[in-house]
Amino acid sequence: MKPQKQTLKFQAEINQLLHLVTHSLYNNKEVFLRELISNASDALDKLRFSALSQSELYEDDSNLKIQIKVDKENSTLSVIDNGIGMTRSEVIENLGMIAKSGTKEFLAKLTENKTAQDASLIGQFGVGFYSAFIVADKVIVRTRAAGALSEEGVYWESTGTGDYIIENIKKPQRGTEIVLHIRKEDKEFLEDLRIRNVITKYSDHIPWPILMEKSVSATTETEAKEDNVIEAVTEEVVNQATALWRLSKNDITDDQYKAFYKHVSHDFSEPLAWSHNHVEGKQHYISLLYIPSRAPYDLWHQDSHYGLKLYINRVFILEGANQFLPRYLRFIRGVIDSSDLPLNVSREFLQTSDLVSSIKKTSVKKILTLLEKMAENEKEKYAKFWEEFGLTLKEGLIEDYDNRDQLAKLLRFSTTRTDADDQETSLKDYLARKLVGQEEIYYVFGKNLETVRNIPHLEAFKEKGIEVLFLTDRIDEWLLSHLTEFEGKKLKSITSGDVNLDWVQGSENKEEKDDVDESFSSFLSRIKEALKDKVKDVRISHRLTTFPVCFVNDSLGSFYPHLLKNEEDSFRGRPILEVNSKHPLINKLKEEKDDGRFEELASILYDQAVLSEGKVLPNSAEYVKRVNSLLIDLIN
Repeated sequence: MKPQKQTLKFQAEINQLLHLVTHSLYNNKEVFLRELISNASDALDKLRFSALSQSELYEDDSNLKIQIKVDKENSTLSVIDNGIGMTRSEVIENLGMIAKSGTKEFLAKLTENKTAQDASLIGQFGVGFYSAFIVADKVIVRTRAAGALSEEGVYWESTGTGDYIIENIKKPQRGTEIVLHIRKEDKEFLEDLRIRNVITKYSDHIPWPILMEKSVSATTETEAKEDNVIEAVTEEVVNQATALWRLSKNDITDDQYKAFYKHVSHDFSEPLAWSHNHVEGKQHYISLLYIPSRAPYDLWHQDSHYGLKLYINRVFILEGANQFLPRYLRFIRGVIDSSDLPLNVSREFLQTSDLVSSIKKTSVKKILTLLEKMAENEKEKYAKFWEEFGLTLKEGLIEDYDNRDQLAKLLRFSTTRTDADDQETSLKDYLARKLVGQEEIYYVFGKNLETVRNIPHLEAFKEKGIEVLFLTDRIDEWLLSHLTEFEGKKLKSITSGDVNLDWVQGSENKEEKDDVDESFSSFLSRIKEALKDKVKDVRISHRLTTFPVCFVNDSLGSFYPHLLKNEEDSFRGRPILEVNSKHPLINKLKEEKDDGRFEELASILYDQAVLSEGKVLPNSAEYVKRVNSLLIDLIN
């Protein structure tokens, strides 16, 4: 006997759920179409699996598809599939109860049949259907289960206000048709282009074809009406219907990888490289990660956009999925696709889970390994990468302790080895060229290459053939506070007061140095007195050759001048002044008897030490006065 038409109440919590869905569950209204297409895709997946053992379920219609139809006259949007369909009891169970879609039961059946490998095809979400009420004031469902009689179709209708109507109908075709009566304020979702854009954004890689009526130009329509011609309505596939990342790497050409990168990143340039990974075992997921050839415009914005897209069973879930990459890899573009990631009810935010952490850890390793191979085998390409993203890797070395050694190998520097400005020397390259007996990696900070190339401290290193790294980025001093050694060799600033080059063949012996220090002892005390509190100490330099003086840091480290807002503050730490005992100016000053003149000349040398490091004098006018006074004396 045919069941009578019934009006039933939703489960007690459904009104609260509907309010949540329509007012706060989703950030964007357009996701309703994503949810309905996702459910339709699940229905097709279930039919395909069931038909493996029951081919009669196809009912002579194995062409599985999803159709989107618009009726502007009646303000309706329909999502139609010819999938597994539902019985009356399943409609009540799935549409009348909160978070109930039958997916868990279906997965249980898969496990019982020991075919869990197909579980990745099934969605996990139970409330997506209710998102229809975001844009619709009435929703109608017509459905019939595959294999059931045509008279066993089911009609379901609700305005989302607490109850629903259900009755049996005759439905010749299996599957489900969902009809949304679009609200007046949401009529944009009746426009062909708007719908197509949403499908492209969220469901482009659903494995089933999504069909819409073929667009006809206004001119063609007018001509057809004038000529009284009746044309057959044709449909076209509006999605790619292929999840490229799910294909075997052997089945994808480089051109296809590049084309997909442009699609997923909205970048007109080709990627530098990519890593495509199918992970199986206890965890099942796929990642397709791209390294761009140029930095995104917002790379250095505080709220810069992450470039990963999260998919669940090919269905787009989340843009800018920052849970899967650390901040320093925010420039990476690509896709993560998994069928068992834990999500909250809205699917907008990922829950914290071991799987998420595992995917993140593995993704970082894949990217760093890809960069290592590029640096080793494609040096020009890596040089291009470093120019665009080198600073972010320096961030990573500071932030990512677990991968610090691997990141250190990827660093690149300009050095004294060449006059070129390119940062092309790795720490490994540096050690391969170090001198016999050299136990430290030498570097120097500066605000630009021009400054560091002319810094007085380099003289002894150039003379002795010791290579020095140039660090000119604002982040470098912070970087070197975290990277203190590499492959057992300590990193040492050439401006450090305790630099010792005695190990170099031909250097002065200790006795010779002691004799010089003793002969200049009273002179050094006199300079220190003349400069008062400007310096911490004054001593003989064994690193200068042509410059008369320079500043060095004590053993506690540098002053971090690039981290200070005002360069005039750079010397508040009171540097140590080193003087070149072999320089004519120093020997001339040593003989000066007039204390006032001695003090003026000592101040000029101090200011020259400031200027030689590319810094700003606290009082440049005073320096000019002193120099002018000295010039006048020379002229007279």
